[in-house]
Parts: sequence; structure tokens; C-alpha cells
Amino acid sequence: MNSNQSDRARSILRILLRWISAFGIDPIRFRSAIQNLPTTAREYRRLSAQNADSGKEWLIEFREPFFQDRADAGGTASGHYFHQDLLVAQRIFERDPHRHIDVGSRVDGLVAHVAVFREIEVFDLRPVNANIRNIKFVQRDITRPAADIQECCDSLSSLHAIEHFGLGRYGDSIDLDGYKKGFEVLTLMLKPGGILYLSVPIGRERIEFNGHRVFSVGRVLKLAEREYELMAFSYVDDHGNLHESSSVSGDVTKLDRDLEYGCGIFEFRKLIV
Repeated sequence: MNSNQSDRARSILRILLRWISAFGIDPIRFRSAIQNLPTTAREYRRLSAQNADSGKEWLIEFREPFFQDRADAGGTASGHYFHQDLLVAQRIFERDPHRHIDVGSRVDGLVAHVAVFREIEVFDLRPVNANIRNIKFVQRDITRPAADIQECCDSLSSLHAIEHFGLGRYGDSIDLDGYKKGFEVLTLMLKPGGILYLSVPIGRERIEFNGHRVFSVGRVLKLAEREYELMAFSYVDDHGNLHESSSVSGDVTKLDRDLEYGCGIFEFRKLIV
């Protein structure tokens, strides 16, 4: 099997695994469970024997086993969400804006990071029923402009969000241009001179229905060219590594060719007209 055939086979296998997982079946976890079951059973018997020797000091219940953790690393310090959430939270801390609003980013990622040191407002299509200090949740369809949010903030983030707009995944209406409409509302919300932190998947351009879009770097830059100046660009590569403050001068299509599913992190400043 040559290199191209091998890559195609791996691609087909990844697609197959995603389809199986969508129905609640995880073949990788199942395999790990089968492999680790004998060891886990022996350890249960050993612990039960020790407990019996101690006069049954503990009630031991074997009803929720964990088979994968012994082979996992001590934590994950790579990937799209780890790097983008940490980087953007650091930027917000350094710039200390008057009012920061987030649209659609992970609550247990960027939003939680920022809430450690300041207030943050979170707009999302879906409701969030929680009362958390420093976090204000607002249910809102960000693809629909409204006068009450026009130039309402000087700092705005939307990480790994607009690629979903218009694909129906989260109960939104099907709209091929949903990402454009969402970006227009983000621009409406931001005051001139304000900072927009935007991240999207980048690489070979496509729509992976009904999950997300993958953008070319050029498409994102074109989307922002009339209203913004690019202050900084960072990206996470296919191996989960961060390339901070990278250049996008010259041939911006190189990243699109090199990446299958990267993450572009754009820091834009809205122009003062």
C-alpha cells in the first residue's frame, strides 16, 4: 500500500469511527475495556481481600469501573481548546477592557478562565441555567442584528463558534451564509478600536456537515478586511501544538495546504472610521 492509499484508508477509518460514535458506540473505549478487564478484576479481588483482612472497614462497590485511565497521560496540554482558551484569556487579562462579551465559546474553557479575574457576559443560542460569580449568561441568536447591542463592548471573543452557524447542529436554521451573518453581528457589537478574538478551524476548506466548517486563512482575512486590522495571528497545528504570533504575509494558502484540521486564532482591531 503506497502513502496515498494509506492516508485514504486512515481517512475512511476516521469517518467510520465518527459515524459509529455518533450513535453512542465508542469502539476505542470498548477495545480498551476488554484489554483492561482482567487486570481490573484481579485488582478488585486484591482490594476486597485487603478489606476483608481489615474487618471490612469499607463498603466496596464494583459498579462503575474505569478501564482507560491507567494508560492515559496525566493531563492534556495541547489541542485547539487548551491553547486558544489559555492564550485569549491571557490577552484579555493584559488588555483589561471595560466590557468583555463572549459569543459561543466554551464555558468550561475560555469563559471559566476569564471569570477568575473579571466579569464576562456570555451570549449563546442555547440556554445556560447556572448562577456563577463573574459570569452573566444571555440566550441570544447572534446571527440576528439588534439595536440594543450595537457598539456595546470594547472587547469581544468568539472561539470555535462561528464555524457552526447555519448548519443546524445546535438547533439553528440551515443557512449557508450563517457564519457571515454571525460575523456581521460581531462587528456590529464591537466599538471602533475594540478587539475581536476569533478562532475557527483552518486547513483544507470544506463543510463537515452537520458539525462545522473548516476555513481557509484567506477567507477569514477577506471576511475581516473592510472593518478590521489584523493585530496578531496564532494557530494550532494538526499535532495540537501552538504557533504563537505567526506571520500571514505572503502565501497564506500554504497553511491551508499543510493543515487538515488546524485552529486559527485571529486578533483583530476594529477600524476607527
